Amino acid sequence: MCEIRDDGDTGNAGTKTVPVDEAVGMVLCHDITEIRPGEFKGRAFKKGHIVRREDIGRLRQLGKERLFILEIKEDEMHENDAAHAVARALAGPGVRPEGEPVEGKINLVAERDGLLEVRRDALLEFNMLGEVMCATLHSNSVVRKGQVVAAARAIPLVVKKAVIGKAAGTAEAAGGVVTVKQMRRPKAGIVITGNEVYYGRVRDAFEKVITGKIKKFGGEITGVYFAPDDAGFIEERIKALTDAGADLIITTGGMSVDPDDVTRFAVRNSGAQELLYGSPVLPGAMFLVAYCNTGSGPGTVPVLGIPACGMYAAVTVFDLILPRILAGERIGRRELAELGHGGLCLKCRKCRYPVCPFGK
Repeated sequence: MCEIRDDGDTGNAGTKTVPVDEAVGMVLCHDITEIRPGEFKGRAFKKGHIVRREDIGRLRQLGKERLFILEIKEDEMHENDAAHAVARALAGPGVRPEGEPVEGKINLVAERDGLLEVRRDALLEFNMLGEVMCATLHSNSVVRKGQVVAAARAIPLVVKKAVIGKAAGTAEAAGGVVTVKQMRRPKAGIVITGNEVYYGRVRDAFEKVITGKIKKFGGEITGVYFAPDDAGFIEERIKALTDAGADLIITTGGMSVDPDDVTRFAVRNSGAQELLYGSPVLPGAMFLVAYCNTGSGPGTVPVLGIPACGMYAAVTVFDLILPRILAGERIGRRELAELGHGGLCLKCRKCRYPVCPFGK
């Protein structure tokens, strides 16, 4: 006994019925299910199977004398061939198609740990074509090797080659729609500011938090300095850390508007370029990004200034920016401004970041 599972309209263009013994070399457009009462029910032949001479006997045992098959013309492609073609074009550096397409669908996976970048304009143009689709994770997601980062599909059973050519061309022109950028392991220097901590009036809470977040990315701490609210003192500590080989400087505290909050002035006086103060993210509105000069060149060492929220909030703007810095991105005013959309933390009782809307 057999049945045909209806995976589409058999009246669609590109399908026809043929006698089973004339179907060799043709493509099935439906699953054919075998049923043995009390023993088995499952797929005997899957949609997209190319009928072979040795299949004829079994098809007849299943009661098939005629088959619905796909008639693929010269200017058309089977869904699996189409999916494979667009997947190769969609995959940029650090991404590869995973295996062979199944029913026109194929996953794209990360070839390495890193930061996912989605070229959204190209993705939109690709999806506007209608007969193909690609769904991705959010851009700037931290991903692991082997993780699925996108999935592509040819939607109809048969797709015009012209559509696939245009889809692949769109993706290739962008250098791939999804890429995974490798993140460096930072050598971070930390300057923790504030009279109350420096003079031992309160216990510091920043060092443990920041050290944990740096080590999460395989980084190391080259040095930790405590500094009073003295711009010259803080400036000297920043320079000492860069001279010691730090390729990332993190300052904490002193980012508000009180007279004693001088950290950002110390960063500026250290010769920093492109100093940006303020971000449209909560928590993290008083965040600072700058680039310090070193012997390697002007503006080569990023400086990230974390306001007080970094002590008590599980996730802040720092968590959104740090992976991008480690992936080699230079953060400017536009990159910060774009964080406003999705930049409001919901302050969930149980934090599930990054599986949440924050920063998306």
